[in-house]
Amino acid sequence: MLTIGKLGAQAGVKVPTIRYYEQIGLLPEAGRSAGNQRLYGRKALERLAFIRHARDLGFTLEAIRDLLSLSDNPEQPCVAADAIARAQLAEVERRLARLTALKAELERMVVQCVGGKIADCRVIEVLGDHSLCSTDHRHPESESSP
Repeated sequence: MLTIGKLGAQAGVKVPTIRYYEQIGLLPEAGRSAGNQRLYGRKALERLAFIRHARDLGFTLEAIRDLLSLSDNPEQPCVAADAIARAQLAEVERRLARLTALKAELERMVVQCVGGKIADCRVIEVLGDHSLCSTDHRHPESESSP
């Protein structure tokens, strides 16, 4: 049995995060010692490692919840898990495309800067007027904002 601190150290997850995962139901509530310390077994460590790895790959907590539910029923087909992974891959590809556009725009701004005074600075000018950008690299959530 592992205390919450040892569990966190082995899985690479901070203690408050473990408590949060318990609170939202991703991890089952831990048993308690006579001194009321949380105690975790091997299954909790494996589940926490699964969650950590999924978070490292960028899966949302809701997707992780679904994947955990699927993993709790190993005899079913994996079509749902594949769909969740494909959706995450598509999201990563969208982010990469956006980051590529951001990189290109930043490189263009820096190249156009002549190193003079702020009054003539191309970086400041482009940041002040989005229409001077060569690509639309706005974050999707900011498009609906004024």
